[in-house]
Amino acid sequence: MSIIPSFRRNSNSILDPFSGFTDLWDPFKDFPFPSSSLSTFPRENSAFVNTRIDWKETPEAHVFKADIPGLKKEEVKVEIEDDRVLQISGERKIEKEDKNDTWHRVERSSGKFSRRFRLPENAKVDEIKAAMENGVLSVTVPKVDVKKPDVKSIEISG
Repeated sequence: MSIIPSFRRNSNSILDPFSGFTDLWDPFKDFPFPSSSLSTFPRENSAFVNTRIDWKETPEAHVFKADIPGLKKEEVKVEIEDDRVLQISGERKIEKEDKNDTWHRVERSSGKFSRRFRLPENAKVDEIKAAMENGVLSVTVPKVDVKKPDVKSIEISG
């Protein structure tokens, strides 16, 4: 009887002390980076969930840019919720696995993503425009024109 537990599944793996570890718990499986080698394919990779979006403000508008390569515009939604919340969402499907294929590496991410931004009071939510070109989604939210007060010069006498 051994004090060290055996993880072997069959007697053929006697020379490979790590052969039984492939079915063990993967502590990194829910992290948003490529999974460890203990995981098995296919599994949805959640890295796509953390889609990065830039938000800049110009004198005329708020501009959001998201890198979402490989998606068609029909696979992306741009919505306004609760009158002032911009939501950008979509999903990249996992590529179908053919049983005859041998995968050597899986690094491209897949899964759903959703990002929400509370728009400032100066946003014209009825005039939002979105466009997609070369895998970059651009959402332009025009700003309310701030009317400068009329200034009238008064002549000083005396």
